[in-house]
Amino acid sequence: MSDKRKRAWGDRHDGRRVRTLPPMQYVAVNIMHKRNDAQNLFASSVDYAKIEEYIKQKREEGLTGFGFMHLIVAAYVRVVSQKPAINRYISGLKIFARNEIILSMMVKKDMKLNSQESAIKVRFSPGDTVYDVYNKMEEQIALARQEGDSNTFDGVARVISYLPSLFLRGFIRLMAFLDFFGIMPKIVEEASPFHSSVYVSNLGSLGIPPIYHHLYNFGNTPVFITFGAKRRELALNPDGTTYLKTTVDYTVVTDERTTDGHYLASALKMLEKLFHNPQKLDTAPEEIIEDVD
Repeated sequence: MSDKRKRAWGDRHDGRRVRTLPPMQYVAVNIMHKRNDAQNLFASSVDYAKIEEYIKQKREEGLTGFGFMHLIVAAYVRVVSQKPAINRYISGLKIFARNEIILSMMVKKDMKLNSQESAIKVRFSPGDTVYDVYNKMEEQIALARQEGDSNTFDGVARVISYLPSLFLRGFIRLMAFLDFFGIMPKIVEEASPFHSSVYVSNLGSLGIPPIYHHLYNFGNTPVFITFGAKRRELALNPDGTTYLKTTVDYTVVTDERTTDGHYLASALKMLEKLFHNPQKLDTAPEEIIEDVD
């Protein structure tokens, strides 16, 4: 995520080769060839009381429509700034550190069953605050909700959708082949929501619990996060009495080949700590950690 390093042989335009990891990590990439082979599934829930207060505060500050989606993305960007290995990806059976933090998400142009969906990609810097995240997301969401084909994804998807099924399948295979060697046309990669740091899906807007969403073998997105609708549950006070608590469930699916389990667990713990202390996202991190060479 830094421009201090010069591009070396074997690097891609969107990331640099990571060459100093323990040998087992490079072996694992060749044992588990596909992202679906290497999926780890994680589920948790968060007490929504402090988050609800935080969301209300942000809306009062003028951040219209601010919600848990903005918070979860801002928290993930902050975790990447401190735990950069979660922003690695696998391509061509090699491990790369991504140059940017890129969010992919689907946006419906309006909330009707058959309305057009558009994919957006939002780019962040590791020093971004929750305000930066909100502004960048809202800009892209507003563009995606315009009528017709409003971004590169819409245009490319419409063009290739006209291809006969056999040719369409051949086109996808050709793009995957070129991507393996890092030479896929940039316009396709720019349009592809499958080339990103994290994919986030809001199932709470549909009123259902989160699913464990699979990772896509096409592209290189190593993390998929979904969260569901608010729900009420009984919880215990220290004195043994009960109270009703509002929680939100969320799931995380990761590509285990990018880093080890201990590192990933520490990143998920940091994510949960930020949910309990979202005010930390109002200011930039004191330090930004760079990934290893």
